[in-house]
Amino acid sequence: MMRRFVNSLCASRLLRRGMLAALTGCAALAMSAGAEAQEIQLTGPLAGAPAVRKLRLHRAGRFEITPSASFTLLDEYQRTIMPGLRLMYHPTDWLGFGVWGSYGLQTTTSLTDELQSKAIDERNCPADSNTATDTACKLTAVNLTRGNLAEDQLGRMQWVAAPQITVVPFRGKLALFASLFVDTDISFFVGPAVIGVQERAPCGKDNDGNALADRPCAAQSSFELESRIAIAPTFGVGWNFYPTSFFGFGAEWRALPFAWNTSGFDNAGSGNDEAFPDTAVNNKDRQFRMNSMVSVNLMFSLPMKVKNSD
Repeated sequence: MMRRFVNSLCASRLLRRGMLAALTGCAALAMSAGAEAQEIQLTGPLAGAPAVRKLRLHRAGRFEITPSASFTLLDEYQRTIMPGLRLMYHPTDWLGFGVWGSYGLQTTTSLTDELQSKAIDERNCPADSNTATDTACKLTAVNLTRGNLAEDQLGRMQWVAAPQITVVPFRGKLALFASLFVDTDISFFVGPAVIGVQERAPCGKDNDGNALADRPCAAQSSFELESRIAIAPTFGVGWNFYPTSFFGFGAEWRALPFAWNTSGFDNAGSGNDEAFPDTAVNNKDRQFRMNSMVSVNLMFSLPMKVKNSD
């Protein structure tokens, strides 16, 4: 009898504890739901204040002069070093209008040096392909000069001029050991580019497909460069630092996508989709390339005094 009474008492206490826990949980959920629905109203001296005061505006209302050096990436035959200059005006701290221009200086890659040494100099094929007795000389007569590979047939970018729009959506401050601070921002730019290109001159057939009987591609006289103008978009991203109010430095990645014949080879023109060699070199042998580069910039801003936000 006593055991039955004790069991009944324990069950009653457990039931009360369970109901209490359930009620506590419901109350907590109700309070949480009410808190999520509340709108925090900021009052006092900070009401309506901007997130940052006295922000240094390194670009707003200033004219920027930026000498630069650009280096092309992933080149097969020739690397291009492009000293240049960018002029830009920023009506606001996040928007700018300007123009970038540069001049190209070429240096050969190891692949070009190997071709020059092994396939041209050591083979020493005759200038007249009709007198060649070596099979390799006959097979490469269309695609390899008997002289200097870089000067006779490899494509190059001579110069670039590109108006561009720059937007600066991200900015902040970097700290070194919590004692040295520098303002920084990330910019994006886009615009059209006009590019001065040199490529191997058409031989075998002109750009319209007409036969060039006086310029067979196997003749040494066909190995010469011809200049043309290419139009392409340009875009990229930059990371900039401002150690002083009028001087900054940074780096940027830029792309210039367009089609050109960097090797001077007979790449295409016949067969399915004109994807096979046709013993002619012309615009059909151009291949699309991204033509990306990395630039190092030094930025000088005028007027020299930087503006501050409210």
